[in-house]
Amino acid sequence: MDFNVKKLASDAGVFFSRAMQFTEEKLGQAEKTELDAHFENLMARADCTKNWTEKILRQTEVLLQPNLSARVEEFLYEKLDRKVPSRVTNGELLAQYMTEAANDFGPGTPYGKTLIKVGETQRRLGAAERDFIQSASINFLTPLRNFLEGDWRTITKERRTLQNCRLDLDACKARLKKAKAAEAKAAAEHELRLTQTEFDRQAEVTRLLLEGISSTHVNHLRCLHEFVESQTNYYAQCYQYMLDLQKQLGSSKGEIFSGTFVGNAESTSPPAAAASPPAAAAAAATLPAVPTIPVVPTIVGVPSAVAEGVLNPNEVKPPASGTRKARVLYDYEAADSTELALLADEMITVYSLPGMDPDWLIGERGNQKGKVPVTYLELLS
Repeated sequence: MDFNVKKLASDAGVFFSRAMQFTEEKLGQAEKTELDAHFENLMARADCTKNWTEKILRQTEVLLQPNLSARVEEFLYEKLDRKVPSRVTNGELLAQYMTEAANDFGPGTPYGKTLIKVGETQRRLGAAERDFIQSASINFLTPLRNFLEGDWRTITKERRTLQNCRLDLDACKARLKKAKAAEAKAAAEHELRLTQTEFDRQAEVTRLLLEGISSTHVNHLRCLHEFVESQTNYYAQCYQYMLDLQKQLGSSKGEIFSGTFVGNAESTSPPAAAASPPAAAAAAATLPAVPTIPVVPTIVGVPSAVAEGVLNPNEVKPPASGTRKARVLYDYEAADSTELALLADEMITVYSLPGMDPDWLIGERGNQKGKVPVTYLELLS
């Protein structure tokens, strides 16, 4: 018990001495041992690293998980050293809803088929997002957290110890100046030598830790490259998935609307050859029109296949006037011989024909000719 009381009294005396020295320094009534400029630069660099690492860490967490409640939940699981439960991504949830809707509407209907295709793509996008978040958390967020919770805490502790050593050193210098008797001076000089040795040792320890910030930057640079690589792979996957989906929808769109048009023509309209001129004009008036695309008028020589809804581009002759130029936005793979394969950024000539689906045009490139989807083109004036 006596030992604890004495230790408590000693610690209180040291604390009081440091507090007095710190107060007098702030008031300009005591001298302060200054660190060298290089040491000050190391501390400023370390503080800057800590502050920006915290900001980058927090904002990256927001980027990967915008939901605040979900981030709080993950934080609590980490502090409790428990495994974070798997969470369904928004893309996967949307895919589930689309699939269920397709089953209700009928998976064999055009709308149901499209919902299934889009839902599958959303599921793949959600899975890619999950992989990206996991990769970024392991390769980027974890090293940043380890620095803040490990290395930086050690640096902060040693800097606090160095501050105490400096206060003790300056307090000893003040006592030596105030000492009058030879015995008091000798005791003060001995105490000063001890505190100076302790201060120098602690300064060297702190200096080594601060110089290690350079290694921290190198490690964070490597992690940043891995984060960029993961993000690049993620967006490349998303782009490829959406490009594949667009091709599927582009190739199936013509089949869906063409089938609907032919079916309606067979059930409600007489054969084209038997139709009277007024009836043919009325039927043509009900067809969808693309105002920005010139339409070739019905003339003698147009194959009967066009009138029946089955287009053979090789039998179609381009109009003498009224064609337009178009730039291809994406690569497109022809689904059959009636379509024209496209390459991104190439220029082609396009025009429409009576009775064509408004989502498709006739495209020409040299001697090649075929149907092309409008969504893959940028029409030029």
